[in-house]
Amino acid sequence: MTYEEILNEIAKYGCDNVCITGGEPLAQKRVFDFFTMLCDKGYQVSTETGGANDIEPLDPRVMTVMDLKTPDSGEMSKNLYSNIDHLKATDQVKFVICSRKDFDWAKMTVEQHGLTDKCEVLFSPSYGQVEYQKLAEWILKGKLKVRMQVQLHKIIWGEKTGV
Repeated sequence: MTYEEILNEIAKYGCDNVCITGGEPLAQKRVFDFFTMLCDKGYQVSTETGGANDIEPLDPRVMTVMDLKTPDSGEMSKNLYSNIDHLKATDQVKFVICSRKDFDWAKMTVEQHGLTDKCEVLFSPSYGQVEYQKLAEWILKGKLKVRMQVQLHKIIWGEKTGV
């Protein structure tokens, strides 16, 4: 599809917000032009990224939701920490917590990088690994200025892929 065809398809929904996600959107270098086109058309645009690709080229009007991978995710080596310098107040950093060790690491990382002073920080319990109540208790006990978020797609569809 061309950009125009995609824009026409989006227009059919009558929506104001567009989120580019799925796989890793920033791995597609041409997507940066598309973000700008969407913003220029008046859409509120966001993207969800795994945090392994540079967010600096994003149009500043785009709200970024960026993961920082935790130790027990097995993907921590993918974290591109230089992205922290490009976060805006409208952005979010998300930690998917797989264990108490992950929680402690995420807490230290938030403090070390002053993340709650830069943007909103989300802690999400890894589906099937950390109980919602347990993570909520850790956050409250630590008096963290973070927001707890559940993986709603996992609650709705479970482990199904391609839904």
